Amino acid sequence: MASKETVGSASSAAKGVPPSFLLNWGQERTDAAMSLQKAVLESYEQMSRTWLDRMQSELSLWSDMANKLSGTKTIPEALEVCTKCASQRMQMAADDSRRVVEEAQQMTQKLAKSLGNGWPTAST
Repeated sequence: MASKETVGSASSAAKGVPPSFLLNWGQERTDAAMSLQKAVLESYEQMSRTWLDRMQSELSLWSDMANKLSGTKTIPEALEVCTKCASQRMQMAADDSRRVVEEAQQMTQKLAKSLGNGWPTAST
């Protein structure tokens, strides 16, 4: 009789009844993937808004330069306008570089955090 019970319990596992830890595995994976995707999309949205603002400030810079140049009467005045504009543009480029590094760090942190929440870690 004992052998029939053993065979019966083995047959229930063979019928496709998963162990309890596997039942929630798919949901955990889905939740972790959705969390990761949400974090990435939020970062992209913020970066897009920031860069749009940046492009508008660049447009304003060049527009102001053109207006000021049209009002200059001497070459030294024109050179001063060009110098100030170039200086502002170089500062903007430095800010752009800093912003790119910050955004890359933020994205990496969000990805690491999202991957850490819900993704299994190796265990021994």
